[in-house]
Amino acid sequence: MAANLTSGLQQAYEGPGTRLLQGAQPDVVLIQEFNYGNNSPAAIRAWVDSTFGPSFSYTREPAAQIPNGVISRWPIIASGVWEDTQASNREFVWARIDVPGPIDLWAVSLHLLTANATVRNTEAVNLVAYINANVPAGDYLVVGGDLNTNSRSESCFTALAQVVTTSGPHPSDHNGNGNTNASRSSPYDHVLFDTDLRARQVSTVIGAASFANGLVLDSRVYTPLSAIPPVLMSDSGATNMQHMGVIKDFLLPP
Repeated sequence: MAANLTSGLQQAYEGPGTRLLQGAQPDVVLIQEFNYGNNSPAAIRAWVDSTFGPSFSYTREPAAQIPNGVISRWPIIASGVWEDTQASNREFVWARIDVPGPIDLWAVSLHLLTANATVRNTEAVNLVAYINANVPAGDYLVVGGDLNTNSRSESCFTALAQVVTTSGPHPSDHNGNGNTNASRSSPYDHVLFDTDLRARQVSTVIGAASFANGLVLDSRVYTPLSAIPPVLMSDSGATNMQHMGVIKDFLLPP
């Protein structure tokens, strides 16, 4: 799940974003604006425990205004930060995860700049270089988060296509809308994966509902909400709610 679900005045996780994550029950989260409480390790650990469970692992970049991070049901066996030369208040955060089976998953959480498409392309080119230099070709790779992209034809996707699949079909909500920003007018948020994972993509199934291409989770149109407790209909429209969460599912070998 890609999640930039902060709300309120502090770009921090409050009740609405927390409930959306609890309702979605993701195994791996590429999370942006990873702020909670006083941001102490104890506060972040307590939020992860209450939102996902005490067995979940996480990594979070230190000393960033709006940090990126990765949260995982499975152990994070290595993690770190790659410099985003274009951004002053966050970096690219990566985690190597010991998922079931013999192959590890590399998850990279990113939050590209709103500045313009040229800047986002530079960020993407830099990210691809980091991936090519560090991620073993045989491991699984997922890259995602808040790309702030105004369209799916931006040049950054051409750059990212060197390491992950950027073509459709893409996730959408119950009404078929694949846009993810607060106004639901642009595709800001993405879960992008390599060809090995693409071969293992399966429908996202929640209760009796199945979404062949994945789900854009908007509580205002999702039905029935009883399938994703404790989500409230108003959560995706909370004051200053950043974006919608994006979910894709993959079935890995045991």
